[in-house]
Amino acid sequence: MISKAMGWLVPARPQDSRGLRRDVIRVLIATDILFGVYYLAWRYAYSINWSVLPFALALLAAETYSFVDSLLFGVTMWRLKERGEPPPRLPHATVDVFITCYNEPVELLCRTVRAAKAIATPHRTYLLDDGDSTAMKQMAAEEHVDYITRSKDWRHRPRHAKAGNLSNALMQTDGEFVLILDADQVPRPHILERTLGYFRDEGVGFVQTPQVFYNVPKGDPFGNQAPLFYGPIQQGKDGWNAAFLCGSNAVLRREALLQLGVVGYVRAMQDNLGGVLRMAHRLFSKLLADGRHSSDPRSRAMLEQLRRAAADAEASRRDGDSLQEVTFRFQRRIDGIARALVNEDVQQIRADLAAVATITSDLQDLPELAEVDEVAFHALNRHEWSPLGAVEVVRTMVQAIDLDRADEAQPILPLATISVTEDMATAMRLHGLGWRSVYHHEVLALGMAPEDLRSSLQQRLRWAQGTIQVLLRDNPLFVPGLRLGQRLMYLATMWGYLSGFASVIYLVGPMIFLVFGLSPVSSWSPDFFWHLVPYLLLNQLLFTVVGWGKQTWRGRQYDLALFPLWIQAFTSAVANVFFHRPLGFVVTPKVRQSGVHLRLIGPQLVAIALLVVAIVIGLLRLMLGVTNELGPTLINVGWASYDLVLMSAVLDAAFYFPGAAAARASRSRPRRLRMRGAKNGD
Repeated sequence: MISKAMGWLVPARPQDSRGLRRDVIRVLIATDILFGVYYLAWRYAYSINWSVLPFALALLAAETYSFVDSLLFGVTMWRLKERGEPPPRLPHATVDVFITCYNEPVELLCRTVRAAKAIATPHRTYLLDDGDSTAMKQMAAEEHVDYITRSKDWRHRPRHAKAGNLSNALMQTDGEFVLILDADQVPRPHILERTLGYFRDEGVGFVQTPQVFYNVPKGDPFGNQAPLFYGPIQQGKDGWNAAFLCGSNAVLRREALLQLGVVGYVRAMQDNLGGVLRMAHRLFSKLLADGRHSSDPRSRAMLEQLRRAAADAEASRRDGDSLQEVTFRFQRRIDGIARALVNEDVQQIRADLAAVATITSDLQDLPELAEVDEVAFHALNRHEWSPLGAVEVVRTMVQAIDLDRADEAQPILPLATISVTEDMATAMRLHGLGWRSVYHHEVLALGMAPEDLRSSLQQRLRWAQGTIQVLLRDNPLFVPGLRLGQRLMYLATMWGYLSGFASVIYLVGPMIFLVFGLSPVSSWSPDFFWHLVPYLLLNQLLFTVVGWGKQTWRGRQYDLALFPLWIQAFTSAVANVFFHRPLGFVVTPKVRQSGVHLRLIGPQLVAIALLVVAIVIGLLRLMLGVTNELGPTLINVGWASYDLVLMSAVLDAAFYFPGAAAARASRSRPRRLRMRGAKNGD
């Protein structure tokens, strides 16, 4: 009996051990959600302090945000998928290895190129130089690898950063599969041998492997390693068939990318036509409302026909009719109506035709195809059109729909270009098309992490901005083809980047109580803690079990400590998406930026100072008898102290200097050498 129990608790077979771990995690998830709902229901119903309603509601909103975040984490972990050995390598597969670069040091690229050449599986190596560097081209020639840079077609057209670089290379190569490597990601020789086997399943679109960095110092002061994401989180997403594409160390099926490019092209053309048709409907409706043209029964009947033609064409487009059929039928109808309007005022017609050329020229630089109806309508409103003039401008705009996408360097763009994080957007669209993904949890390449705070913050800001761009432009809750689990997996990551606002509330909360004695809850009674403490303990226990054996503390510190960065990412992404303000994309430097970067953490320094002051004031209020709330004061002192511990991460990073660490290591090295020598009898 005891042996059976021990066999269940400590399974001998790896698959049984993985199953037991998943079952334990599921029990913790269910219990955590139950206690979370129990706590929040009580908070909403019984604990709001109505005398400080804005403060109380702000904290309640932050707690609700955190509960949803915890809920999405639990859903992710519910299908934790720990894969064993990969399938045998796919025989006779042709593979292109793409190494992307943009103004990185040649020596750095040379190391990656040589490692790529040494990959055991037959392949062809390409250096994709987006900086068009003579030195890089020479190095590629010396290393006997293929060199690709942008063609002249990309001049004076959108470059789409890394997505454009990869799309350009995909149109010049022909391997069945593509291994993508960043400039600093040095692959191991067996990377293709360990990943290509998954493509035996013809529905697999890509395989992602972890990103791990070889130059991270002890303690990981910049929080570069992501053991929770490149581990349990990716494994959980994998269980929902929603593993993320992460830009490097991934193998993709060319067929999947090309299908995505074709579908994207068709959708872009459909959206462009839809914009023109919606604009036409609004323009003809405006003319109908204009008494000058609608007073004549004949003109009114013709305008009604024009409006109906635009509405019918838009309905056909929405029903899935081809772009050519919709365009042809619409043009025939408006041509027939136009012939009946030729007898209108000739002078008005000439003025209209002159305006047509000006307005269609102005509309060539529209920022987004989907906005053509709105922008065009406002442009057209600046002119008083006759019915025939309106027909002509609509006909001109329909004919101007560019099937060759002259505004782009190439009509087919296989990688998504809606965000600076092209990897996430591309993965989401591949999943929407029905392609499956695999996360293979094995370190098959080693990269170089940022070595200073400035570079680390730039990288994180870009990730956050890109993720929020995807949320605003292609919300996963509405992407066609995604299953519910996949929608939630993408939403979970996007939701996490909205934490900056909740973090501000968690920082300000204890300050307000300690300084002003204002409490967001009705009372700090035992009833409050009977609801809160079990939920917090279960939450921490779940996180501990999921991250067991992994160094996750630094990441948890940065979740709070980088609150200004998360807020900046949100506001700048909103400004970019809705007001077309540039993000100021910066490639992460691969060389350490010198100096102490206190200016970069100004908001955090202010928060730290205010927390310290609040703790001192709170204790003084207690000692001087200003307040007799011993328990609540100590609780808020503990809360503020915990915030300080989390915030200390940015101080470590700002003052970190590798020379100091090296000096400490060199001082301790002779002692170790002497001890080893003594043991050897020297």
